[in-house]
Amino acid sequence: MTAALSLDAAGTADDPAPLLAIEDLGIEIGGVAVVDGVTLRLRAGRVLALVGESGSGKSLTALAVLGLLPGVARRTSGRILLEGRDLTAMDEDGLARVRGDLASVVFQEPVASLNPLLRVGDQVAEALRLHRGLSGRQAWAEAVAMLSTVGIPDAARRAEAYPFELSGGMCQRVMIAAALVCRPRLLIADEPTTALDVTIQAQILALMQRLRAEAGTTILLITHDMGVVADMADDVAVMYGGRIVESGRVEELFADPAHPYTRLLLATIPRLDGARKETLRTIEGVVPSPQDWPDGCRFRSRCPLAAPQCAQVPPLVPVREGGERRAACWRVGEAGSLA
Repeated sequence: MTAALSLDAAGTADDPAPLLAIEDLGIEIGGVAVVDGVTLRLRAGRVLALVGESGSGKSLTALAVLGLLPGVARRTSGRILLEGRDLTAMDEDGLARVRGDLASVVFQEPVASLNPLLRVGDQVAEALRLHRGLSGRQAWAEAVAMLSTVGIPDAARRAEAYPFELSGGMCQRVMIAAALVCRPRLLIADEPTTALDVTIQAQILALMQRLRAEAGTTILLITHDMGVVADMADDVAVMYGGRIVESGRVEELFADPAHPYTRLLLATIPRLDGARKETLRTIEGVVPSPQDWPDGCRFRSRCPLAAPQCAQVPPLVPVREGGERRAACWRVGEAGSLA
């Protein structure tokens, strides 16, 4: 395990306790570490984007929060605190009381995540019956109202539909409605716009921003799209090879990325203002499978700035003394070309 930054779950006057604190999280699949020493904190009312290429460990980190890891995966270390409650110490019944009430998840594939045999209205109403004790009629009325809130036209009629009768964009809105119907403090959105066309993507992101502004919802946003991060997030944590390689405020990280991986991710963002006329950058190579991760910095096999020291694991340290932004790179602060 890498050395993780210590978190004070109680917080201080200057730095209040986070709504969500993930401490030194480790996850294995088949005895191979796929998430290694991940430490994050998410303050109430903010959006934290967890970014990186596919295979970086983002979704597993998110699923671990509410004990939703697939059967092949196992948490090997760490604590997860939600409003000071240690979710890793809860049994399945305790977690079931948290899911959909205090915290909810919007999964990557809405059509696959919805039950094809139940009307979408029933699937939205379920959390209200379980967590709020509403009658079937009351829960249905609330579900229809929430479907309307998330922008589904003719919500009363659409509530009677089955998932296969709705478009992908509509199913994504149903998933968001189900996740938010109990007004959770935390929303985990795992690639919420994957496989949607750009128009629907924009509508979903605008909806999430509106719900955050109106309800104060705190969001953990999982994505590989740095453009979405720029539009949505307050804070960002960059993952590679199951580790956090850089974290900080979005505006600071975008203005002056410290880790070579972050710099290359940002270089892949298309620009429409004519400022960049060269061919769109790509990151050479592919993310290795966990069995093939190199020793030391796991990005060094693809990094144009790799040096012999990179065979040792770099600590996650402040980029500037006294600052919040951190990076895990031996060459933080050095000038170097990524050409």
